[in-house]
Amino acid sequence: MVADTVPDDVKHLRDQLNDWSYRYYVLDDPAVPDAEYDRLFRQLQALERAHPELVTPDSPTQRVGDAPLDGFDEVRHEVPMLSLGNAFDDDELSAFDRRIRERLGSEQAVVYVAEPKLDGLAVSLVYQNGHLVRGATRGDGQRGEDITANVRTIRSVPLTLRGTGLPALIEIRGEVVMTHAGFDALNRSQQEKGLKPFANPRNAAAGSLRQLDSAVTAQRPLEFFAYSVARLEGEDWQESQWQQLQRVRELGVRVSPEVSTCTGVDDLLAYHASILKRRDELPYDIDGVVYKVNDLHAQELLGFVSRAPRWAIAHKFPAQEEITRLLDVEWQVGRTGAITPVARLEPVQVGGVTVSNATLHNFDEIQRLDLRIGDSVVIYRAGDVIPKVVSVIAERRPEKAAPISMPGACPVCGSEIFRAEGEAVARCTGGLICAAQQKEAIKHFASRRAMDIDGLGDKIVDALVDAGLVADVADLYALAEADVAGLERMGEKSAANLVAAIRTSGENLALERFLFALGIREVGEATALALANHFGALDKVMSADEDALVAVSDVGPVVASHIRHFFAEPHNQAVIAKLRKAGVEPLEREPLEVASLPLADQTWVLTGTLTRFTRDQAKAVLQSLGAKVAGSVSRKTSCVVAGESAGSKLDKAKELDVVVLDEQEFLQKMDALGARVDGADA
Repeated sequence: MVADTVPDDVKHLRDQLNDWSYRYYVLDDPAVPDAEYDRLFRQLQALERAHPELVTPDSPTQRVGDAPLDGFDEVRHEVPMLSLGNAFDDDELSAFDRRIRERLGSEQAVVYVAEPKLDGLAVSLVYQNGHLVRGATRGDGQRGEDITANVRTIRSVPLTLRGTGLPALIEIRGEVVMTHAGFDALNRSQQEKGLKPFANPRNAAAGSLRQLDSAVTAQRPLEFFAYSVARLEGEDWQESQWQQLQRVRELGVRVSPEVSTCTGVDDLLAYHASILKRRDELPYDIDGVVYKVNDLHAQELLGFVSRAPRWAIAHKFPAQEEITRLLDVEWQVGRTGAITPVARLEPVQVGGVTVSNATLHNFDEIQRLDLRIGDSVVIYRAGDVIPKVVSVIAERRPEKAAPISMPGACPVCGSEIFRAEGEAVARCTGGLICAAQQKEAIKHFASRRAMDIDGLGDKIVDALVDAGLVADVADLYALAEADVAGLERMGEKSAANLVAAIRTSGENLALERFLFALGIREVGEATALALANHFGALDKVMSADEDALVAVSDVGPVVASHIRHFFAEPHNQAVIAKLRKAGVEPLEREPLEVASLPLADQTWVLTGTLTRFTRDQAKAVLQSLGAKVAGSVSRKTSCVVAGESAGSKLDKAKELDVVVLDEQEFLQKMDALGARVDGADA
């Protein structure tokens, strides 16, 4: 038997969650953090699991998707879903406005409703007595596909309309889109699963909406924006397009926040220019703006022509996709050593800009596209985003189209190119000498957590490299005061201080700091410390094979492979030899078994503002005692050190019953273990 309060509790939770969704999606004014929404959502799920008889189709929990379909049923649109005519320049827009005024027999400026033309999939939503009963695609305008199960999974599509006195029936039309952030996350997930990434957000949205398994759609980041009402029964509020959209918003359905009214052509052109200027700032793709006569009675008088209304038009933006020919592929080396293929193209106008180069990301992408020199390719460019090749037009491939091969060595320094198993990116192994990487390598080497060379900032590094004074990190130790004093904005005293700081950095040098300073891929501070503890001496690390490296705690096969390839590269060996000759010799120590340290196998988390010492200082002492320091709290967390204004991590620790220490308790714990936190007495 259901307890007396349970139905009321369920209703309260549903109402609260629906209200928060309305605030988030329609008003763009989140009322609570996501964590609070999730907490109440889980409460509702728990109640509904315990009392399945209380589950209703419009509950927020019922967006997870139904059983897969064999196919979509056909839907016949009561009111056809027509397309729009297009205006590609100002003259065509002026002609459209002139025709409107002539047909209405008016000399007065016409009032229009203007909004961005979202680049997604047109969808019809039908509500009866406030409940969503059908979702359908545009199809051919007369007949579409029933995708009700899929649209129910979209969080910005309300399952029940808001308010009282709801219309007996209302058909709301709009666009389903995928935001840029959602698209990027989806493609990352696709690639991690070894699946083909989507070419653009529109294709991703369309493919997601037409999934026969709505559970798949539920995992996709889709959004809905309403732009019109096609049918209305049981209520009379259709006086103007603008009022129509405001009423739709009141019912809890999202409308573009960019919608506006404009009077006359000059207003329309100003709106178009404003949206075009902000196009790349919007969270979703648009390909123009849409203008509709505001007066619904005037719309009825104007009527339709062919498959488009006379009272509306799309004012298009410059195309973001075009076709051109691939002339060649060149390989560039990034500042982290990543080897990136760049397409050289026949110049083509894309989005109002001449494009002659485009990114190909990595060699896997070339293989996925089956790309060859001479192919006709589709180029996509959005705003300041680097143009990319999204597809090949296979039927246009010339007979002599040449395959593309990965270079055998780094095109900049000639070092070996290494690609770890399971990774898409190939990298140059000459990290200490490659000219493409030298500035970043030196900046990392000098950074506070590495060699900690005071005064050697990014601008000084740039100036030293640009002046030809430094080609690798070992050259730093050969600098004379006169060399440095000759740089812009460097006086004799500053030069003397910098040279002294460089030389001092090599004294009493801990092995872990040196290993970290070398910039070996995926060797962070914790891994460097583990290597130093395990081997005790630089030569032993450099000569270790992969089996020996994998024996180190915190070193897996991939990291071991990175370390081995780094030290096997003759160029890197030469730079290390130069450093040692200059007096940069890490201290040796007895190998230490990490498992014997007091905090071995423990994971600690630091959060909040620490006042008596820094996070780096706390992290260093924890690592010296064998602990791992993580950035998030989980069930595997051993202890959380909480400073002032500790937030969600502290809440999570309390929820999971993880031990929490304040600063004083942390210092007492370290003292009991015989460890001192640097800076704690300051």
